[in-house]
Amino acid sequence: MIKHLMALLSLVLLLCGLSACSKPESALPAQTTVLILGDSLTQGVGASAPEHAYPALLRQQTGWNIVNGGVSGNTSAQALARLPALLQQHQPKLVIISIGGNDFLQRRSNSDTRANIQQSIRLSQQSGAQVLLVAVPELTLAAAVGHPNDHAMYAALAKEEQVYLLEDAWSDVLADDALRADAVHANDAGYQVFTKQLRQRLEQIGWLD
Repeated sequence: MIKHLMALLSLVLLLCGLSACSKPESALPAQTTVLILGDSLTQGVGASAPEHAYPALLRQQTGWNIVNGGVSGNTSAQALARLPALLQQHQPKLVIISIGGNDFLQRRSNSDTRANIQQSIRLSQQSGAQVLLVAVPELTLAAAVGHPNDHAMYAALAKEEQVYLLEDAWSDVLADDALRADAVHANDAGYQVFTKQLRQRLEQIGWLD
């Protein structure tokens, strides 16, 4: 009997090793408070109505209490300055951080932008919230001609701070003329596509069933 149990245990360990299995996060129930910290893309600039912005779409699809912390024109420093009050007021269980585009447009220091986003992650974690970081496209010549790519700092930050990352979602949307209201904002269809990718990532992590 012991030999059989040991053999079964060895098989389970082998399978886990081969599949890199890990314990998923627990699903967040309806009415969970989720804060989304961001700029105009989070506020919903380009959408035909507020209910077509992605935080509102996510609320409709999950039943979560979504706090739209997007302010048009915000840099990472401005979003960071707002964050402590938002955390204290709403006490979210999850913080989604999608910020940095205005830093790139204004040619702010990459090191300062990185430090601001890093501090936003750490403040959120210190409040007891889990964090999902959303990658934002880099301002490059390729982006200017319709081929945006995520700035490398997001993957590096996610790895360093050990938080989950949503990659390529904004880059995919802003690369498609049919999904953009202008050069840097999504339209209704774009926000729907972004929400779909965000939901898929949340399901993959285990925060959504």
